[in-house]
Amino acid sequence: MIRNLIFDFDGTIADTTRGIILCTQATLREMGLPVAAEERIQATIGLPLRTCFELGTDTPEERLDEAVVTYRRLFDDVAVPHVVLFDGVMQTLQDLHDRGLRLSIATSRSGASLLMLLSVLGIGEYFCELAATEAVRNPKPAPDLALLLMERLGARPEETIVIGDTVFDLKMGQNAGCRVCGVSFGNQTRAELATVSPDWIIDRFPALLDVVAEG
Repeated sequence: MIRNLIFDFDGTIADTTRGIILCTQATLREMGLPVAAEERIQATIGLPLRTCFELGTDTPEERLDEAVVTYRRLFDDVAVPHVVLFDGVMQTLQDLHDRGLRLSIATSRSGASLLMLLSVLGIGEYFCELAATEAVRNPKPAPDLALLLMERLGARPEETIVIGDTVFDLKMGQNAGCRVCGVSFGNQTRAELATVSPDWIIDRFPALLDVVAEG
């Protein structure tokens, strides 16, 4: 029986893609660096921020920390106005919560940023546990974030589903021994998600109710 759902945040619960791309490009402009293409930036969403600049832009190694600081300073003004919930998220979270499932978030963004966005979007009350990138040594796709949440909840992998929009999320869940559900409306396509053979792939957030019933 499924009792626990571990969600990624960006691209799974909230559509943050446009805001992340705009904030990354604004950071590069302010730093006088070449502005990376949208597709290249989007391909790194879901990884820790420093890694996103390392792989998704031409930021020199010695300026990666500066890029992270600049991005975080710009984020509230540049990115947040573009962040919205995906269709059906609010009602589905309410339904899952009312059914007694324990909902948590494992994210590659900072804890402060996650708390701020949950407050802005009005959905913080639905989650009993949060684990952000600074809480563990090894980021996604390592299992550390999922394992930490299960430890806090006293949960077992066989009663837990990890939900995410990238192979990084799905591999995290698989590496933790959980079943995993990909969402095709985020930052990676259904075909990309299928390369890691998830247990489910859904095209609409409310379809998660059927996944839980089946699981």
